[in-house]
Amino acid sequence: MGNDSGSILEAQSAISLPVSISTVGRENAAASPAETLGVDEMVSDDAFPDGGLTAWLTVFGAFLALFSSFGQMSAFGTFQSWYAAHQLQHMNADAISWIGSIQLWVFFFSGGFIGRIFDFLMATSVATKYYQFILTQGILFGLGVGLLFYPALAAISTHFSKRRATALGIASVGSGIGGTVYPILLQRLFVRLNFAWGVRISGFICLALCAVSVCTITSHPRPQPRNRSARSWFDVKMLHDKPFILLICGSCFIALGLFTPSFYLVSYATAHGVPTATAFSLLAILNGGSVLGRLAPTPLADTYGRLALLVPCTFLAGLTTLVLWSLAHTLAPLVVYAALYGVFSGAFNALIVPCVAQISDVRAVGSRIGLLYSVISFPSLAGGPVAGALLKAGNSYTGLIMLSGTSVVVGSAFMMWAKLAIDRRVFASV
Repeated sequence: MGNDSGSILEAQSAISLPVSISTVGRENAAASPAETLGVDEMVSDDAFPDGGLTAWLTVFGAFLALFSSFGQMSAFGTFQSWYAAHQLQHMNADAISWIGSIQLWVFFFSGGFIGRIFDFLMATSVATKYYQFILTQGILFGLGVGLLFYPALAAISTHFSKRRATALGIASVGSGIGGTVYPILLQRLFVRLNFAWGVRISGFICLALCAVSVCTITSHPRPQPRNRSARSWFDVKMLHDKPFILLICGSCFIALGLFTPSFYLVSYATAHGVPTATAFSLLAILNGGSVLGRLAPTPLADTYGRLALLVPCTFLAGLTTLVLWSLAHTLAPLVVYAALYGVFSGAFNALIVPCVAQISDVRAVGSRIGLLYSVISFPSLAGGPVAGALLKAGNSYTGLIMLSGTSVVVGSAFMMWAKLAIDRRVFASV
């Protein structure tokens, strides 16, 4: 990739760098940027526009891009339930879930090397066989989401420094709103028209929104720090950084169970007598809750610490699954669970990248986040099929619920371990 400004490593670095990376503890704190790099290497906040029509149009375009891409990927539970009742009714739930899991894996794994391009969703409309769904929706659409997601957010980061968190927060809401709208839209299109035209109309909507994105997203020339030395592609020193390794371990456990509710909540509801149309709304409620979960942590994390907020949010995401989902057999408690889980799981998505940036040398943030996403792509790939296999083996949702909740709770324990490795004070603002 060389010095290509579209490099995903530079993109992720741009996405993730906080406005100022302060020390994360007193006794065992990571070095500040000035200590690590020297003042001459720091890029001044004044080098970024931090506003203006072009910058905010970029935020608007990224909002539309995330609405169309990650927002629609968040609606896979709609497809999972539809396939199980129609095109792939002869197949088990674990086999069908491979489509969504591969989609997630491609999206996360591609984070290590993506440049730019778009989407192959409409090819799904003509698919009739399992391998065709795997190819079109699992691989091509997952790749398209990644190709659209990362550069859109990277472009925002070239325009903002002081307001970067706010700008990225506004854009990321697009994925939550998309995840709220698409389950309802797709289900109604599938019923009132048919599956093929439902997917095509969805694809045309994406095409229109992304056309606007292409016209509005721009990249501001990024100033380069002085005394910039050459960097290797992979720094083995990161493998000896205990807090970072603990964050990766925790993220792997969380990724194993985090997406299970998105895959199986709709089918669980219908199996317990909730009308199909209403059951699809649960996925919209879950994704709607994630909008709040993505927005609220930003100001709170600056006050109380990113890891200090990440730990309880991930723990509560797992706990609500173990307690509320396992005991929810009617619509009302399912709605409560979907909303709460959306908030807490959305907080993980919003906080994990800033946590990595906070404990990292500013020059290594991009490669560390690339490694994080690439590693967690594998448990993301396995989570759905493993949950489906448990459903098939026990003919009950209990096993997959226990796996989902337990893995997220275990992941939160690793996050707490990482926090204590940075600062031994339990309630420190890390």
